[in-house]
Amino acid sequence: MNLPFSYRQTALLIALLPAGLLGFGYYLQYAEGLEPCPLCMTQRICFYLVGLFVLLSVIKHRSQLWQRISNGLAMLSAITGMLVAGRQLWLQSLPPDQVPACGPDLAYMLKTFPLLEAVSIMFKGNGNCAEVDWTLLGLSIAGWAFICFTALLLLTTLQALRRVR
Repeated sequence: MNLPFSYRQTALLIALLPAGLLGFGYYLQYAEGLEPCPLCMTQRICFYLVGLFVLLSVIKHRSQLWQRISNGLAMLSAITGMLVAGRQLWLQSLPPDQVPACGPDLAYMLKTFPLLEAVSIMFKGNGNCAEVDWTLLGLSIAGWAFICFTALLLLTTLQALRRVR
């Protein structure tokens, strides 16, 4: 497969997407005052992991095994992010009487609950995750995150299928 950019250039371009999205998320949090819910925090972690694994594929970009492992982990992180964003979209689509009760914030959960229980709560989400505080073109942050994770999955899959030269 011939792409206009080298493997390394493509990986760096792919890594810019989660970095930009994380920067925008921090802007919404600190400049606009939108507090992230547990599912939003989980999606942030997935964006970090996609970017990290894509960048790690550049370190030994001449090694086919290293390329496959790092891109495979990036794809797994993108799939996890898609599932979490999908869960949040589902919560947002529920009628108000079916939305789960709001829970404590992440800092409290990590301080109070055992780690595995806090992580489980993060992946399930709560009533805070059903709130839609911001939209763009009719899509919530979770909707845009789902689209971006899908794009990252596609890009990392294409990158993983490339031959290292």
